[in-house]
Amino acid sequence: MRIFIQNGQRRFKLDTAALKRLAGALAEAAQARAPGGPAWQEVTVHLLDDAGIAPVNAAIMAHGGATDVITQRYDPIPGEPGGLTGELFVNVERAACCALRRAGWDRNRELALYLAHGFDHLTGADDGTRAERSRMRRRELGWLKRVALTPLFQTGKL
Repeated sequence: MRIFIQNGQRRFKLDTAALKRLAGALAEAAQARAPGGPAWQEVTVHLLDDAGIAPVNAAIMAHGGATDVITQRYDPIPGEPGGLTGELFVNVERAACCALRRAGWDRNRELALYLAHGFDHLTGADDGTRAERSRMRRRELGWLKRVALTPLFQTGKL
């Protein structure tokens, strides 16, 4: 699977190589959740801020304002090589801000959680009910325990 990182925000310095490694590990964990499903060809991770994700949220989800992560999954085009493609639109600004409200949590783990949540959605997981949200969160936290989490945010701002 190919992972592409597109940094569309300029507020925070990020280690895109570390993000790419983490995305690859989370993609493998997510695919293991759905054995026998179609293989992933590529996933593009768009790193955005509140202003960048708001129009995506409006266009895809028909919701106003910013959110943490939005996913899009695309089935193969008939006649093209098999495999799924996907996009994750991840709000880096929200990760940095929300992490401050969680005891014992930092912005690296919050951003990693958004990635895990996005990959969980790409495999078809839904969080429409409290029970579904709870199952997803347990699974995502389990994935984060198994991956090597290195700093994603670099010190300072751009």
